Amino acid sequence: MKLGAHCLRAALLCALSLGLNWLPAANSDASGEPGASVDPPQQDSRGPQGPRRVFKDQVTPHWFANNTRFWYRNDLRGGAKEFIVVHAEQGTREAAFNPVKLADSLSKATGSQYSAEKLPFDRIQFVDDSKSIRFKAGEATWKCTLSSYECMKSAAAETAEENGGDETEASQQRRPGRDARRGEGDESERTSDRSPNGQWTALIKDHNVFLKSRDDDAKEIQLSSDGKEGLAYGRFSWAPDSKSLAVFRIEPGERKEVYLIESSPKGGGRAKLQTRPYALPGDKFTTYELNVFDVATRLQLKPEVDRFEHEWLRPRLHWKKDGRHFTYPQADRGHQRFRVIEVDSQTGAARNILDERSKTFIWTAHTENLNLSTVNWLTNSDELICASESNGWRHLYLIDAGAGKLSNPITTGEWVVRGIDRIDETNRQVWFRASGVFRDQDPYLIHYGRVNFDGGGLLWLTAGNGNHSLQYSPDRRFLIDTYSRADLAPVNELRRVSDGALVCQLESADITELKASGWEAPEVFVAKGRDGKTDIWGLIHRPRDFDPNKKYPLIEDVYAGPQGSFVPKTFSASSRYGSLTRLGFIVVKIDGMGTANRSKAFHDVCWHNLKDAGFPDRIHWMKAAAAKYPGMDISRVGIYGTSAGGQNAAGAVLFHPEFYKAAVANSGCHDNRMDKASWNEQWLGYPVGPQYAECSNIDNAQRLRGKLLLIVGELDNNVPPESTYRFVDALVKAGKDFDFLLVPNGGHGAGGAYAARRREDFFVRHLLGKEPPDRNAQSPGETNIRNE
Repeated sequence: MKLGAHCLRAALLCALSLGLNWLPAANSDASGEPGASVDPPQQDSRGPQGPRRVFKDQVTPHWFANNTRFWYRNDLRGGAKEFIVVHAEQGTREAAFNPVKLADSLSKATGSQYSAEKLPFDRIQFVDDSKSIRFKAGEATWKCTLSSYECMKSAAAETAEENGGDETEASQQRRPGRDARRGEGDESERTSDRSPNGQWTALIKDHNVFLKSRDDDAKEIQLSSDGKEGLAYGRFSWAPDSKSLAVFRIEPGERKEVYLIESSPKGGGRAKLQTRPYALPGDKFTTYELNVFDVATRLQLKPEVDRFEHEWLRPRLHWKKDGRHFTYPQADRGHQRFRVIEVDSQTGAARNILDERSKTFIWTAHTENLNLSTVNWLTNSDELICASESNGWRHLYLIDAGAGKLSNPITTGEWVVRGIDRIDETNRQVWFRASGVFRDQDPYLIHYGRVNFDGGGLLWLTAGNGNHSLQYSPDRRFLIDTYSRADLAPVNELRRVSDGALVCQLESADITELKASGWEAPEVFVAKGRDGKTDIWGLIHRPRDFDPNKKYPLIEDVYAGPQGSFVPKTFSASSRYGSLTRLGFIVVKIDGMGTANRSKAFHDVCWHNLKDAGFPDRIHWMKAAAAKYPGMDISRVGIYGTSAGGQNAAGAVLFHPEFYKAAVANSGCHDNRMDKASWNEQWLGYPVGPQYAECSNIDNAQRLRGKLLLIVGELDNNVPPESTYRFVDALVKAGKDFDFLLVPNGGHGAGGAYAARRREDFFVRHLLGKEPPDRNAQSPGETNIRNE
């Protein structure tokens, strides 16, 4: 059964996101395929050299038992600290106690001298109906009466009287998706060989399905006879009423391997060969043929459904409450069709509850950073909530599974749902996160909202111009909203959950010491892309001694993997590109078309065209920045990246050498036919066609202009290193000059500080026109590597 285009025929399969989990940081040397786009909620408060130089950037609440008050500690400059109590219902914050009086009293009681700014404890506990506080100083526990500030030793052990303990819901909210419903297979799937009523045991014998009764364990009842070597039965799923048994007849896929040579084992001796299974685009995957058996009649049914085919996932069945029907999600190979299929276990009749088709791709693999399950079965009704980009933006929809049709859209608009945090079936509400909801803000910034199942009552819980993270009170009546941007230090607010209103300001980060150290925030810069309409967002990092009257070469840190967006959106006190800006480079980071978290049309640019990598947008962006800031010399532009970013970096000097003059490619996927099937078939499609060769750096090696440094680790367990080796071979055969660094025993993003120094020297030589220091002229005891 197909639903109209308007009614979401679809849900993306979040369970298909089990790939390698590499997170490319802004200046990472190890950004693998499944990168992430959501910045961590915790802010980096350390300065460029390590010590803490940002204060009051985080609020860690300790809620009282009645959930109307909480206290927290602020760590301040010079090692000072303060304790704050917030009255959530009144919207007030105040000192938890008089630190001068407490310090004076405690000094007298202990015989030691304490200052009000540096009291000898980090946590407190309100006791005696909040008339006293208890704390530990040294080896002793003390109690201070707040009316008299008399301090006395307390023999009582610390208990969670009014504070409610440490592990409250508030402290758990930073774990995204904690309450979100797991979708697809759900806990209702049963793969045990024992029937739910305990009467039957299913087993596989001679590749076929047999049953044994609890009443006659010696007798085996054969249910199938068509199982054989290479097409054997396996994977049971019992109906809840034990009347039916679903089993799959399985045809194994190819088990082809990749080979790695460990040339320099730690213990010495011969080199070692390492092998492991590794599916490439076009390889044969395991397929699953669905069979259903009626236990009473021994009748075997073969529902008329396509075989389930996937690189690593197995089909997961969701039995419905009637005990007769079950469903399962199926993403067709090539990622252009996604279905939720329902089967009647008594008749074998099948229908599609959801059926989405796309002329480009449906994002069903490497979705691990979406923070949502795209098929979410409700437990109290025959409904499901699913996510789809079928209307051009990722939104949520309520589906009546019984009728097999759309009930209504839950969210709508030109913005993107980025995660489901909670599904509240009692109140029929979805708590979610999204980006692009405020037109006057960066479209990648995360905001949080709540909406009714019927699409009404949409309420935004956050409003500030920044990337948000939340901590709820245990009863979810209040929340602490922390937000920041790359150019805005963290702000902490208390908000009311019922209407999203601001209750009171808590803290704004103090970055005085950070600025005094010479740190400067990157500039958030936006310019139009290739179409002259779409905003392209990025960051500009300048040298600390930047002189607008001078010219500086540019270096782009690139990662254009379509599974995320990669420009950092939260505040960081670190100097992300300090080693390069100190050498006199301006470093930029950009999200071009073809990456995720914007519209479907924005994302679709990557389809069958990974070599595009958003380069037309990146070049337009840099030209616009140079027009505004003449100190940016776009006649000297370098680029570097790792993994997919390595493919992008090398591609820059193959496909856009008129703009990019030097590139460093680490652990690059230089031919998508030689990298993992799951990632590459998602974006380039299946079967393998001419688009793979068109996007191959290897097949286009003869196009090289400018300077190129290739780096690879011989033990790369993400992208097989022969991808780089064959690129080297193609460059040699094309008569091209280039540099190549092979890192013995190195893994993905190999080389560490040594490779970073080689990268810096490469850019100094080819963009600054200077010769780096002669490292070989140094004495054996001298270091060759900068420690950043």
